[in-house]
Amino acid sequence: MLVLLPPSEGKAASGRGAPLKPESLSLPGLAGARAAVLDELVGLCAADQEKAREVLGLSEGLRGEIAKNVELRTAGTRPAGEIYTGVLYDALDLASLDAAAKRRAGKSLLVFSGLWGAVRVGDRIPSYRCSMGVRLPGLGALGAYWRDPMARVMPEAAGDGLVLDLRSSAYAAAWKPKGELAERAASVRVLHSQLVDGVEKRSVVSHFNKATKGRMVRDLLVSGARPKGPAELVETLRGLGYVVEAEAPVRAGRPWSLDVVVTEIH
Repeated sequence: MLVLLPPSEGKAASGRGAPLKPESLSLPGLAGARAAVLDELVGLCAADQEKAREVLGLSEGLRGEIAKNVELRTAGTRPAGEIYTGVLYDALDLASLDAAAKRRAGKSLLVFSGLWGAVRVGDRIPSYRCSMGVRLPGLGALGAYWRDPMARVMPEAAGDGLVLDLRSSAYAAAWKPKGELAERAASVRVLHSQLVDGVEKRSVVSHFNKATKGRMVRDLLVSGARPKGPAELVETLRGLGYVVEAEAPVRAGRPWSLDVVVTEIH
């Protein structure tokens, strides 16, 4: 099983480990594309802070993120699973997993990134600021930039197993499974259900969405479940206590769509 995750906008500080070693990152087929984004991002942030702030979509209060990007090649690193923070990663809580679940996380979790394309949670990276929605002056919109490189490496990364897609729309733009691989893929939407004047109302709420996805991935890792396809994933999640409504694709070559319905987060 391969689980596709979004990163977090907020990130922990860079660690005290050795500086970035690009050759050590997973998915080595992305090396050239990563180098091009890194070169332009560092150059932009070093040359013109105001332009960099505008390109990166940062408020005045986040100006310090620009200086962080300037030091990307020399800053200390830590595992990506420690760099990414926020609601989803708090609920996932990688640090508290037992050894077996951590091994499964290292093999199955892939975090998409505007800067790196995608990394595994064990890959050592510095803290950075560059979302998939950024349009760099030279390379253009990163969502479009990453499509060709990701199309070349993702089929091998996915192998012949299930692909569980938990990315937000901005990161999903960088790669979409096609053909037979799409038929083994399932995307998940989390719906918050509540009664309003005696009538059930469902809505997509960011907190419920992120927290539930993090908790769901954690439960899959702890359980050791290995669903082979979307239909088996539905049964696995229901067995773990989730309310899941599944929609099989009407045509071949399309992914499954799953709705996970929640009333509260615990």
